[in-house]
Amino acid sequence: MERGAWRGAAPVGGLLAAAWRSLWERGPRDGSSSGGPGGLARRSLCSGDSKGAAGSGARRVRGTRPFSLSAAARAILGMGRWGDDGGKQQLTLQDVAELIRKKECRRVVVMAGAGISTPSGIPDFRSPGSGLYSNLEQYNIPYPEAIFELMYFFVNPKPFFTLAKELYPGNYRPNYAHYFLRLLHDKGLLLRLYTQNIDGLERVAGIPPDRLVEAHGTFATATCTVCRRKFPGEDFRGDVMADKVPHCPVCTGVVKPDIVFFGEELPQRFFLHVTDFPTADLLFIIGTSLEVEPFASLAGAVRSSVPRVLINRDLVGPFAWQQRYNDIAQLGDVISGVEKLVELLDWNEEMQTLIQKEKAKLDAKDK
Repeated sequence: MERGAWRGAAPVGGLLAAAWRSLWERGPRDGSSSGGPGGLARRSLCSGDSKGAAGSGARRVRGTRPFSLSAAARAILGMGRWGDDGGKQQLTLQDVAELIRKKECRRVVVMAGAGISTPSGIPDFRSPGSGLYSNLEQYNIPYPEAIFELMYFFVNPKPFFTLAKELYPGNYRPNYAHYFLRLLHDKGLLLRLYTQNIDGLERVAGIPPDRLVEAHGTFATATCTVCRRKFPGEDFRGDVMADKVPHCPVCTGVVKPDIVFFGEELPQRFFLHVTDFPTADLLFIIGTSLEVEPFASLAGAVRSSVPRVLINRDLVGPFAWQQRYNDIAQLGDVISGVEKLVELLDWNEEMQTLIQKEKAKLDAKDK
């Protein structure tokens, strides 16, 4: 079976992987402000808490959608109707492709979620019939989200490392969407890629770390939970693959990959959004429900004149309730949407060359 496809002999690992990825989409179990894996945190950008600096942590209140303060102000103060842009002509995907081809957009920011990696074989947590909750019963945990809570991790780290074994770099391969983002970088167009994913597929696709903001953490590095020493994540791959809990060689404390759990702060690199989004001239939002704060609010952080392109299965966030004339929604299958854009850009040949070259590299590495 090809790498990245379902492993029929071990479905539990894939389901655990899906659990992690989509918890970022769901937020904490009880909808409290304690946060969710990945930024987990206490306050959203729109909370109004004077201590709640952007990026202090991620959360989603169940049953609600992120609310834009700027949009609310416009509505309350009578500064225009929701989505009213003075009769300007609606932009299309073709228009955006032309802007890129004419180099009128050269500082592209991308926001990516779980939907960009499901084509690589990592299933969506909410896929019907996934059986995640029943499959987690073997771990005797109080509820599935406990795997990603620090207090439970300190008591029983084994369930998390079962998940880590499934998601550790090397188990899955990048897909067409990842390589499109790589091509944006190769062409000097990618200012930054903000990803909610922890699978590391952006790195595997060849996007350098300095162009990445892994908002919910990474397996690339790890930290001892006792002495706080930092280690390359690869140092403990052997232990994880052997179903062992990794321990610090200095103090014997448990070593945890730098994945953000409920109650932990977002990585410092997340604060790059303060300068990245105001200077961006094009925003792509790919494969995300835009329901986890503060990540979701970044969609409103670009200037109003900047085109925003949603490539997603459904309308989400401001695309669902406050569209602007320069918002473009390419709905349906994510890969199909990216393929359409690549065709409009006339990058088909370059994409195929890149994919073949990178596939050959991965094949050689696996031998």
